[in-house]
Amino acid sequence: MELPPLSNILEEDRKEDCNSCRAIGSAAFIGLGAYTFVSGRAQLREREKTISQAATRWGIGARRMGIYGIAASMVGLGVYRAVM
Repeated sequence: MELPPLSNILEEDRKEDCNSCRAIGSAAFIGLGAYTFVSGRAQLREREKTISQAATRWGIGARRMGIYGIAASMVGLGVYRAVM
């Protein structure tokens, strides 16, 4: 049995999704990023005093940047999904 050429396989793989699939996928990623941002900030505000008093290397700033980074990544994936 002979396999099809790699160029044919890659061409089949590049087919576009329908517009509704793109819209749902991008909305899901953007929504997840927004939810992560809002809920993460709320949880950090609730526990800010406890975190700042803890004897840990990672303070509130590092945790805040982690939340921002994850949220920005999710929103970026949503925008990428919508555009590409």
